Amino acid sequence: MSTINTTKGEKHEADAPLQIEDTSLSGTEEEGYGLSGFRGIFASRYVALCAAFAAIGGMLFGYDQGVVSIILVMPQFLERFPEVSEAAAGAGFYKGLMTGMIELGALIGALNQGWIADKISRKYSIAVASVIFIIGSVIQTASMNYEMLVVARFIGGVGIGMMSMVVPLYISEISPPEIRGTLLVFEELSIVAGIVISFWITYGTREILSEWSWRLPFLIQIIPSIILGAGIFLLPFSPRWLASKGRDDEALVSLAKLRQLPISDNRVRREWMDIIAESRFHKEVMAERHPNLMENTKMNKLKLEIVSWTDCLKPGCWRRTHVGAGLMFFQQFVGINALIYYSPTLFGTMGLDYEMQLIMSGVLNITQLFGVVSSLWTMDRFGRRTLLLYGSMCMFVSHLIIAILVGKFSDDWPSHKPEGWTSVAFLLFYMISFGASWGPVPWAMPAEIFPSSLRAKGVAISTCSNWLNNFIIGLVTPPLVQNTGYGAYVFFAVFCLLSFFWTFFFVPETSRKTLEQMDEVFHDRVNADDVARKNRVYAEVVDNKCEAET
Repeated sequence: MSTINTTKGEKHEADAPLQIEDTSLSGTEEEGYGLSGFRGIFASRYVALCAAFAAIGGMLFGYDQGVVSIILVMPQFLERFPEVSEAAAGAGFYKGLMTGMIELGALIGALNQGWIADKISRKYSIAVASVIFIIGSVIQTASMNYEMLVVARFIGGVGIGMMSMVVPLYISEISPPEIRGTLLVFEELSIVAGIVISFWITYGTREILSEWSWRLPFLIQIIPSIILGAGIFLLPFSPRWLASKGRDDEALVSLAKLRQLPISDNRVRREWMDIIAESRFHKEVMAERHPNLMENTKMNKLKLEIVSWTDCLKPGCWRRTHVGAGLMFFQQFVGINALIYYSPTLFGTMGLDYEMQLIMSGVLNITQLFGVVSSLWTMDRFGRRTLLLYGSMCMFVSHLIIAILVGKFSDDWPSHKPEGWTSVAFLLFYMISFGASWGPVPWAMPAEIFPSSLRAKGVAISTCSNWLNNFIIGLVTPPLVQNTGYGAYVFFAVFCLLSFFWTFFFVPETSRKTLEQMDEVFHDRVNADDVARKNRVYAEVVDNKCEAET
C-alpha cells in the first residue's frame, strides 16, 4: 500500500495500484490549476509573466525578418552592398545568401543548444544565446562590406537559433497543462510583434539620407537582447530540468513558486511526483538501451550524448520526431517567410507601386499579428490539430486564387486593378489563416511532445528542421518569383494541400494533456512491460517522498 502526502504528517491511502491505461499518473486533469486557455492566464499570472519574458527571444528573430524586407530595397543599403542590387550579376543568389545566412547560423545554434540546455539549464542557455546575438548585431551594425555583413548575420543567427529552440522548451516545462498551449503562443506572438515593430521602424528610418537609415535598425535590436540576457537570471529554473539533475527538493520549490501555491498543496505535490517519476522512468529506459555507457566517465558521457540523439529516431520516440520535424518543415514550405522576406517584391507582381508595396508589406505583418492573437483563445479551446487542418485549407485556397489571378492578369495590371486588389485581399486572408494556425502550433507542439530525457534534443531536431527549411526557402524564393511569377504561388499551394493530409494522418491532439501523458497520446509506451515499469517507478517515488517526510 502506497501513500501520498498532501501536507507534512498527513496521508491519504491509495487502496489500489496506480494505473495508466486511459489517463496518466498525473492528477492535473482532475485536480487542475484553474481555467484553461486565455482566461487561465489571469489565474496563473506569475507563470504567464515568466513565459512572456522568455518569449522576448522570439522577438529577435521576428525583428530581423521585418528589418530585411525594407532594407533590401533601400538605396543607401544598396550603395554600400551593390552585390544585392537588381542590376548586379547574380543578385538573386547574393540576396538569398544574405537573407538565408541567418537561418544557416540558426540551424547550427539550434543543433548545439540541445546539449547546452541539458548541461547548464534552460534559463542559463538563454543568457548565452543573448550574448552571441549581441556580438552578431554589433558586427552587423558596423558592416563595411558584403562579406562582413554575411559573417555578422551568421553569428547573429547562431544566437537566434539557440533561443528559438530553448525558449519554447522552457515555456512548456514551466506551464500548467490547462494553459500550456496559450503560453506557447507567446513565442509566435513575440516573433510577429518583432516583425511588425522592426518593419515600421525601418519604414521610418529609410528617410535618413546617411547609412544610419539601415545601421540604426540593426543597432536597435541589441536592446531587447540585453534586457533578456540580464533579466533571465531572475526567472526560476525549469522544475523538470531540476528533476533531471536529481535536484528534487529544488524542483518542488520552483514548481510551487511557478504555481504560486505552497509546497504542501496537493496539486503541486502530485505534479512534482509525476515529474520525478517521469524523469526516473526515462533514465531507466536510457540505462536499458545503453548499459555500457552508464559508468560516470567523461568518455562515456560524450558517447552517451552522441547516441542519445539517435534515440529520437528509435521506437518510443520516432513518431514524435517525425511530427516535430514535419511541423517545422510545412511551416516554412507553406510560404510564410517567403512572403515576409520578399513581400514588397511580391506586391510588385500584383501591380502595386513602390510606396504602396512597402505600406502593404507592413499591413501584411499586422494582419498576421491579429491571427496569432486569436490563437491565444483557440489553441487550448479547440486544440492544435483542428487549427492546423483549417489553416491548411484556408492557405491553400488563398494561394490557388492568387496564382490564378497573377497568371491571368499580371501582364496588364493597370487595366485590371480590381483583380490586383483581390489578390492582395487573399494574401491578407492567407496571413490571418497562417497566424491563427501554422504560425503558433509548430512552435508549441515540439516543446510538449518529447519525453523528458530527450526533450531538449527532440526540440533541437524540430527547430533545426525549421531553420534548414527556412534557409532553403530564402534561397529559392527570389529566383522562383523572378522566373515563374505565379508559379511561386502554385508551389506553395501544393505544400499547403500536402500539409492538410499529413496533419490528418499523422498529428495527434495534445491539448490539455500533461507532458507526462504524451506516451499515451503517441501510443509508443503502451506495452505491458512499460506500463508495469512506469507504475513501479511512480509508486517508488511516492513511497520514498512520504518516508522522507514522516
